[in-house]
Amino acid sequence: MIYFKLPFDETLYSTDQKQDRESVSFHSFDLLRQISFEGSIIDASEQFEHVVITNDDLLKDESHFNAETREEYLDTLHQVIKVINDHQLPKIVYSRRKIFTDFNAIDYKESFKKLCSSYPNALRYIFNDGQNLWMGAFSEILGKFNKTTYEFETMSLAGTLPVSEEWTEKEIEEQKPVTSYIKDILENYSENVQISETYDHISGNIKHLRTDFKARIKPEDLDTLINDLHPTPAVCGIPKDFCKKSIQQFEKFPRELYAGFIKVETDENVMYFVNLRCARLYRDSVHIFVGGGITAQSNPEKEWQETELKSEAILKNLIIS
Repeated sequence: MIYFKLPFDETLYSTDQKQDRESVSFHSFDLLRQISFEGSIIDASEQFEHVVITNDDLLKDESHFNAETREEYLDTLHQVIKVINDHQLPKIVYSRRKIFTDFNAIDYKESFKKLCSSYPNALRYIFNDGQNLWMGAFSEILGKFNKTTYEFETMSLAGTLPVSEEWTEKEIEEQKPVTSYIKDILENYSENVQISETYDHISGNIKHLRTDFKARIKPEDLDTLINDLHPTPAVCGIPKDFCKKSIQQFEKFPRELYAGFIKVETDENVMYFVNLRCARLYRDSVHIFVGGGITAQSNPEKEWQETELKSEAILKNLIIS
């Protein structure tokens, strides 16, 4: 089962599970894994009221993972910054899992409702395919393609601060290569790429720097374009291949669906959402995936606090007992 809400749309959707089309699919960061939900997209608001999700429906956590301690994270971050300096890299995105076990039970339906209320501008979802229960809410669009006009939209989203703080050179320099990367790729597919000014993008208790792009592309180029864009520097780093290898070297856990993308296809549009601010939920634990863009100017302690802040996107919305 899957239930989701699109950005700025309070209709609760699902799929009718008819095997005539694949409407929603989750793609892992490494693109080696895909979880799909078949059928046409339907309004599931009334259906959701009768759904029962309990801890007993979920798998027990047998991953044997232990969350990184603050000290382990800081130590690894110093190593990441050394690689950035040695190779003069613009950024590497480094992530961790925060593992929460301090509960007897979670009210998943009410937690999802609360998440939806907290992030009205995001794609919000909860799904359980029998093996995996994931929940998340994030507003970054990897791509949106209009089937009628052939217009493709995407965004450069990077840099993170609490809403009340002012931008520093670190965040501005972190966002610039993401914007350049997307611009260069889009110009391979379109002669007229429109680029907005950079502005603040608010997401709950934090903000990011955002630049929007529009371009007309050929429909047959859509899949190739998405594969070129993913993973963007916002979730990986620059250069892409080197940073992907560094991520495998430094990160303690596999990313699974975190930092991958979610494809949602309607009659009018094909949308691709970056899967950040998400968690995998087990019967006895919650694995929250958080990360940040690391640059030569990064302060490891501030980066740790940033990931703690990002974990609140899920944690503060869990209804626990």
